[in-house]
Amino acid sequence: MSSLAALSAAVERLWPLAGAESWDSPGLVLGDPEQPVRHVHLAVDAVLDTVDEAVALGADLLLTHHPLLFRGVTTLAGDTTKGAVVARLQRAGCALLAAHTNADVVPTGTSRVLAHQLGLVDQSPITAGALPGTGLGVVGRLPRPTSLVALARQLGDVLPPTASGVRVAGDADRVVETVALCAGAGDSLLDHPAVRAADVYVTSDLRHHPASDARDLMRLGHGPALVDVSHWASEWLWLDTAAEQLRRELDDVEVTLSDLRTDPWDFAVVQ
Repeated sequence: MSSLAALSAAVERLWPLAGAESWDSPGLVLGDPEQPVRHVHLAVDAVLDTVDEAVALGADLLLTHHPLLFRGVTTLAGDTTKGAVVARLQRAGCALLAAHTNADVVPTGTSRVLAHQLGLVDQSPITAGALPGTGLGVVGRLPRPTSLVALARQLGDVLPPTASGVRVAGDADRVVETVALCAGAGDSLLDHPAVRAADVYVTSDLRHHPASDARDLMRLGHGPALVDVSHWASEWLWLDTAAEQLRRELDDVEVTLSDLRTDPWDFAVVQ
């Protein structure tokens, strides 16, 4: 029977902590390394819904993409969100572990999964990672040129539905072939030369001012069209790949994955 320590070692082999960004906080959040692990449940977010789901399934470990304790926390009181998550997991004997940017940068990471879903060829990382062969984001080519609106519709078909849908800045008929993308929040890469040289940049959580500036650069002929998708949706696709990798590493552990929508928005009103 595998222990939490053995599971953590498998996670380290798949997504080495040395590959994480310096500002990140992946790794073991809660649990005794010696406790047995028979069942791992995968989710993007450690929120009350996914915790309740993992507990109801009898999971010994909730493995999430996003760390629960990402920024400074001064209390885990039960009337705070993080405190309630920790309390529910602890009462159920369920550990918590996160694989975040260390899982983004590997060749089977979040951006690569999305790139494969779009059929991109000649893929390479946008940035070079700390470990050989790793890096944030992906730039590649579509098998054949298409219109910007057709690419947006393809993303709508590939990604799970969310209230925010797929938002686009650019002429619908613009021909695109070179695609840069970063699953999750990627506005930090807007000025990267590989992104600037692409026909379109696909990412999430684009803020007003950086997106507005990038849109004007596009109109001046110096940057890509923009496609903004749900942060959760762009990374949820990775769970299936992660589950298969874990099953190969530890064949005595049951691995399930959450299909709960943890995108924070429930509905949108079309004006």
